[in-house]
Amino acid sequence: MSELAIERSGDVSILRIERAHRRNALGDALVAELQRALQANDEDTSVGATVVTGVAPGFCAGSDLKELGAMSLAEMVEHEARTARFCRGIATLRKPVLAAVEGFALGGGFVLAASCDVVVTSRTARWHLPEVQIGWIPPWGLETLTNRVGLARARQLVWGARAFHGEEAARLGVADHAVAEGEALAEAVAMGADLCRLPREAVASTKLYFATQAARDGEGGDHLASHLFRDDCRNPVAQATLKKFGVKL
Repeated sequence: MSELAIERSGDVSILRIERAHRRNALGDALVAELQRALQANDEDTSVGATVVTGVAPGFCAGSDLKELGAMSLAEMVEHEARTARFCRGIATLRKPVLAAVEGFALGGGFVLAASCDVVVTSRTARWHLPEVQIGWIPPWGLETLTNRVGLARARQLVWGARAFHGEEAARLGVADHAVAEGEALAEAVAMGADLCRLPREAVASTKLYFATQAARDGEGGDHLASHLFRDDCRNPVAQATLKKFGVKL
């Protein structure tokens, strides 16, 4: 069964994550569906922009820890590396990708949203990177986050001592626009429609120019983070977390 609903609003394609029972967490099947849908939109001349969002209760809760619980540590590292490749690829698509965040954007969901070209969040949405609290460094996306907010601020966000709301996310630069609760999707679609009205080749050229300037070594950064993540998973706090979900250590 598909975990992704695809809708249209004029020239804007809406990709809606539909895994409410897992808080829209990023399992392997969902990541593959998102990747295929974004690639299809990039090749479809009738699509000018894509909005990624999620059904209630929120945007995305990050990696699916229940799914990870069926994996060995090596398999878990490879799963995260596949998700990393998908998110890095958003920057090199020719058409704009916007995120519409309601409810929450946590862990990998936080980084997925930040990987989009434009991020619209409700003011009340909860944003948090909880990985360090449970024993490990986020295994991917740190170059992208650093590009958005700067090195010092990215370090504090990755430590994740405090969660924060969408209004603060916009102030910090994690998100681009904060709107009233329930209005993130409508605003993202409207902004996508604005981009669709611009000359599409020029929009694509602008997007690709900034993709080459930002996160110049995203792959290398993700590779390093992946190795640090693997090593972190051997510490006592991480081991206790992983055992809760049945990961084969």
